[in-house]
Amino acid sequence: MTGLIAAFLVFTFASGAEAATLRIVAFGDSLTAGYGIPRTAAFPARLEAALRAKGLDVKVENAGVSGETASQGLARLDWSVPQGTDAVIVELGANDMLRGLDPAVTRKALTEIVQRLRKRGITVLLAGMKAAPNMGRPYREAFDKIFPDIAEAEGVLLYPFFLEGIAGDRALNLPDGLHPTPEGVDRIVSGILPMAEQLVVRARETAAR
Repeated sequence: MTGLIAAFLVFTFASGAEAATLRIVAFGDSLTAGYGIPRTAAFPARLEAALRAKGLDVKVENAGVSGETASQGLARLDWSVPQGTDAVIVELGANDMLRGLDPAVTRKALTEIVQRLRKRGITVLLAGMKAAPNMGRPYREAFDKIFPDIAEAEGVLLYPFFLEGIAGDRALNLPDGLHPTPEGVDRIVSGILPMAEQLVVRARETAAR
């Protein structure tokens, strides 16, 4: 009888953990914040809707700040990612590239962001960025390596290019050519969704340990 009760309690607590809403923070710049479009059309809101449509009980918080570099993101990391966060999507680096900042500085900041999140037991999905062609080959090569290198070294999930499928497409970007329209955001969500689902699975596994 004691064994049956213990088994029942284990099942009950495991089921409770599975049922709890998973809290994801989308931590990034204007591409996350939803520059120039309604907040309800921004990446975090649309990703939450897509994950919920898959039957996943998640809440995706918008922690995007327009114009932010990776180093600026690092400076606000602790208060932007509160206690109780299960997973974080890190989307930073575009402004570093546009300003021509030293890729070594970007790499250092992103590495520290990922390491600090992992130390807190938070599951991470790193959203990659690629340098624009006009930045020159040496810069592009140094910058583009940042994201796969960090993901491999830190053992976190990687979506190689956050703007995959919309970069350079005028129909999917605002007149500035840099920020996605609501339709562009939906294209981003469609591309990243499989990795976001993996993020949820990993975060659930971590929470169950």
